Amino acid sequence: MAEKVTPRSEDYSRWYTDVVQRAELADYSPVRGSMVIRPYGYALWENIQSALDGMFKETGHQNAYFPLLIPLSFMQREAEHVEGFAPELALVTHGGGKELEEPLVIRPTSETIINAMFAKWIKSYRDLPVLINQWGNVVRWEMRTRLFLRTTEFLWQEGHTAHETESEARAETRQMLDIYARLAEEWAATPVIRGRKSEAEKFAGAVDTYAIEALMGDRKALQAGTSHYLGQNFAKVFEIEFLDRNNELQHPHQTSWGASTRLVGMAVMVHGDDQGLVLPPRIAPHEVVVVPIARSDAAERAAVIEAAGRVRDELAAAGIRVVLDDREEVTPGFKFNEWEMKGVPVRIELGPRDLAEAQAVVARRDQPGKESKQAFPLTGIAGAVREMLDEVQEALYQRALAFQKENSHHPASYEEMKDLLAESGGFHYAGWCGSATCEQTVKADTQATIRVIPFDQPDNPGRCIACDEPATDEVVFAKAY
Repeated sequence: MAEKVTPRSEDYSRWYTDVVQRAELADYSPVRGSMVIRPYGYALWENIQSALDGMFKETGHQNAYFPLLIPLSFMQREAEHVEGFAPELALVTHGGGKELEEPLVIRPTSETIINAMFAKWIKSYRDLPVLINQWGNVVRWEMRTRLFLRTTEFLWQEGHTAHETESEARAETRQMLDIYARLAEEWAATPVIRGRKSEAEKFAGAVDTYAIEALMGDRKALQAGTSHYLGQNFAKVFEIEFLDRNNELQHPHQTSWGASTRLVGMAVMVHGDDQGLVLPPRIAPHEVVVVPIARSDAAERAAVIEAAGRVRDELAAAGIRVVLDDREEVTPGFKFNEWEMKGVPVRIELGPRDLAEAQAVVARRDQPGKESKQAFPLTGIAGAVREMLDEVQEALYQRALAFQKENSHHPASYEEMKDLLAESGGFHYAGWCGSATCEQTVKADTQATIRVIPFDQPDNPGRCIACDEPATDEVVFAKAY
């Protein structure tokens, strides 16, 4: 833990991997392209998961579970869907020592198996809406992987709903995107842009795909959550029909939506620094670490440890996630470095002199250095620390928002956008005529894609950045993970 990470400015990719591994979030597994999520990383994921799960349930969704293995024929029913996922499919061809009559797909997503069940469950408008979410894992065969951001197997949630009308389904799609945006901004302290994907970037089999896009520390975009209006495409191929209020057969309108463990990677890249992680308190496994500092005198040490334990207990009773680091085999300096690497938002130091003055020294992770330290009275320390945690949460969001604004551009010409993308990346707001040719031209020239067509549109989107014809929308171009 004492070894320093590669500086962000020197090699951002190496820095990211260093932090993920040295902060003990994840490690590479013996299976190519897969990762092992370590307890600290999984605790971070659990906090994200808990926040999302609560919001899903508040909006009427229920958790269920569907099989990991899906008949290949199910994937082949929806042509656009199977074409989109074909390069990523992993197949099981043998089981029990015998070749299977039909290969099974290890789920890359569950639309097909879930719709096969919806066909059994949905018979009347009284059965609608169906609002289901699944927490699980998926496999998408990846050639180039990066811990949390893109791995062959990853954890996620996938929501699948069926509705009586198109308007209800579209409202559901937007509602769930807003939940992802709320998670990113209020929990992960990360500002996002909400919008619709272009035809080239949308989910295979969807009518419309909506997404939130966040800007990472290296000025690349990260898709942090997607929500899809599927129309009646899957309902038709899986023969899902219900009797409507006029006693006529109809196909339901459907949605699907998902977010994954790449949100952990997002937190690393948005807030981390050269000392390691910097975690927003609302998702941090530990919001506070208490570090007792005492010399070798046994009585003195016992008094400090006891006082530190009381601080720990008071914070825990106030609902603060806190850990007491009373290890004797390592120095306080080692502990400071270790917890800085792990991004714990607040550190409390308590020594004999502090105890004599009935106070503790409190340091913020987002403000490294001695200038961030404050002395808090031990009496009422839980309330003061809670206020500090709220300040850290807001400060991290405001810092990320300022970074996003500083790196959001409105290029006046195609040449200017190409130069900016080559030099510094960032978000580029530009007019687009709606042509797939122009979209592909920009991608070929700059490696940037249309991340979203923002919901908030100007009165006049101007002219297309690529062909100079009248634009239909203002879009956001960026290089992306």
